[in-house]
Amino acid sequence: YKLSVSPEMDIMEYCRKEWRGNTPVAKRMRKGYEAVAQKFASIRRIRGDNYCAFRATLFQALSQATQLPSWLQSEDLTMLPESLLNKYDWIKQWQLKQKPGKKMGEISDEIEEYLILLRKKWKNISEIKDPTEKQEACDKLFKNEEEEYSLYEALKFLMLNTAIELYNDDKNGRRVPVFSWLLFARDTSSNPCQLMHNHLNHIGHTGGLEQVEMFLLAYALQYTIQVYRLYKYSTDEFITLYPNDPEEDWPVVTLITEDDRHYNIPVRMCQETML
Repeated sequence: YKLSVSPEMDIMEYCRKEWRGNTPVAKRMRKGYEAVAQKFASIRRIRGDNYCAFRATLFQALSQATQLPSWLQSEDLTMLPESLLNKYDWIKQWQLKQKPGKKMGEISDEIEEYLILLRKKWKNISEIKDPTEKQEACDKLFKNEEEEYSLYEALKFLMLNTAIELYNDDKNGRRVPVFSWLLFARDTSSNPCQLMHNHLNHIGHTGGLEQVEMFLLAYALQYTIQVYRLYKYSTDEFITLYPNDPEEDWPVVTLITEDDRHYNIPVRMCQETML
């Protein structure tokens, strides 16, 4: 049994434990953590199993959720697996984490269940007014492995849906965000089918999210993901936003990374920052 999200720890205490040496890298990491500590008091470690970007983002989103996002309220949400399958036969090759080898044709019902679960959990947690109770509900959800992985499966599917929409918009001459060109400029994902085969199907198994996929996740959730990239301290990429031109009304979640591969979360905003 592994904790998905470890208990809070003082940020600078964590930093001193992790980065003791006097190498240039250790010094830079310490400076980075000091900068984060100006805004946040604590850090929570996220379990690293190639789902950590999903885990960190979703945990932060649910921890501060006060309402159900409009896209989760939409009636069409649960119809999504079936309607996409009817248009794109290749989606049958979708790989489920819990059921490798099971073909998508048989599992559109399961993806529908995962989307319904995502809506239900988000709704329940967003309705909890007391911050301590809300935190406890999040902790409990991220201790239930089966539910947790079902939610990531829902997120992956929402990313695929978003990628298909962006790809079609671009083909039809509509404006798309710059990251969408970058996403489909890769040899391994020149269209949504390749994106699914070579990237989305592997997330959680053999790899995590690449940077351009962080943009896709942000668009799928309609959230701005703000990341402190500690190894980029003292450059203009130290705090990176996905997307970098966010919609004004998108909520913001904050993550920390030392290497763009593993993500942890800062918690407890310092009082003066909140004012």
